[in-house]
Amino acid sequence: MTTKKRDIEQLVLGLLKEKAELSVRAVAEAAGMSKLDEGDRKAIRRVLTALIKRGLLEARGAARARVYISLTPAQGKTNKRHPSLDPFNDIPLSQESESLLNYVSQSLQARIPVGYNQDFLRSAYEPNQNFYFTSSQRAELLKTGTPEIKSRPAGTYARAILNRLLIDLSWNSSRLEGNTYSLLETKRLIEFGESAAGKDAAEAQMILNHKRAIEYIIESTTEEKITVHEVCSIHALLSENLLGDPSATGRIRQIAVGIGGTNYMPLENPHVLNECFQLFIEKLNLIQDPFEQSFFALVQLSYLQAFEDVNKRTARLVANIPLIKKNLRPLSFINIDQEAYVKSLLGIYEKNDVSLFRDLYCWGYKRSAQRYSAIQQAMGEPNLLKLKYRSAIQDIIHNIITEKVAGPQVVHRVKSLMEAKRIPEVDSVELFEIIETEIVSLHDGNIARFKIRPSEFQEWKSLQ
Repeated sequence: MTTKKRDIEQLVLGLLKEKAELSVRAVAEAAGMSKLDEGDRKAIRRVLTALIKRGLLEARGAARARVYISLTPAQGKTNKRHPSLDPFNDIPLSQESESLLNYVSQSLQARIPVGYNQDFLRSAYEPNQNFYFTSSQRAELLKTGTPEIKSRPAGTYARAILNRLLIDLSWNSSRLEGNTYSLLETKRLIEFGESAAGKDAAEAQMILNHKRAIEYIIESTTEEKITVHEVCSIHALLSENLLGDPSATGRIRQIAVGIGGTNYMPLENPHVLNECFQLFIEKLNLIQDPFEQSFFALVQLSYLQAFEDVNKRTARLVANIPLIKKNLRPLSFINIDQEAYVKSLLGIYEKNDVSLFRDLYCWGYKRSAQRYSAIQQAMGEPNLLKLKYRSAIQDIIHNIITEKVAGPQVVHRVKSLMEAKRIPEVDSVELFEIIETEIVSLHDGNIARFKIRPSEFQEWKSLQ
């Protein structure tokens, strides 16, 4: 949107807070256009037409008698939401979002069928020139998301809260897909491998797939860019054993798909779909602000529907990559209502309007950041050497348990495993102490960190 169009739009929305209706001439006078030439008249009409398409205005009358009426609550009136808007509860919504919510809350028959709009990706968003968030919103998100720790290698913060993140993000992302596992059931599944009684096996698979995909993302944080391979790998991990066609996991779809509850029809042409996916990756990597990058991934990947299924789950995890790379607090979708999430997506699908999803993102991110701030304070500062050799520590302790190394041989075996991994001498003494401490601290509640089953742990424990 040009500066002139943006100024006229803001003027119109401001005037309609005070007036019941507007004409083109009234807008021109308020803008200080003393002589309304045809160019000014067309510019104003283009803005008014765009606002009508977004559901913010309604035109009444014809020719010179035409006026424009606001479809949003007038200023000074009680802003009571319709009961169908309850899923948003205390989430503060902009006037633009309120209007969009009114539109997507209509029946399916009342909304206009639409197809994939390539311009929404190709020309409507240019990295670092266009922004979904205002500068003040970006500054507030950065302030909210920056943890109280010093600058460290990519992924340090996410590793420090990994156990909690695995549970929170796996549960909330699965819950948004209708998964009925509770938070406690998810915790037991992730930590002990115990499926909840009476639940569908596909629900456990969905949660465990999230766990593996999140671990993959954290292990990939040192990569400079987000690649096609990484996004497809995340989809493959999330969709494992959940698609009818196993070859569809991690592969750009070759078939048409539909989405229930919306009039939006995604792209059908596989060639164009692949081209748009490549462009999405290209633009994603050009975006400098991590929150813009995160939200762009969430919006565009959900809208593109690049895979046969599991698109929204993939988008939610990919949206966390920029945050994890920059050591910002992750977005785990805590307290976000499923219906609110779906309606926000409908605004993207059917109107290419991000306003409702943006308000939901900002509110949801603040809730997530508060959760991880409290967890970090309780945990204290992470041990950097422990973070550096996290994989080596996991492998060594896993081997000690699964090999059933008896008490008297544990020290010797730990040292031999460390030698095999060629741990630098400068780190070996302190690392050995860390591994010893971890082994001494093992119990039924923390063995999942080392991919050990309870039965394996009990067998090893009996030999000590």
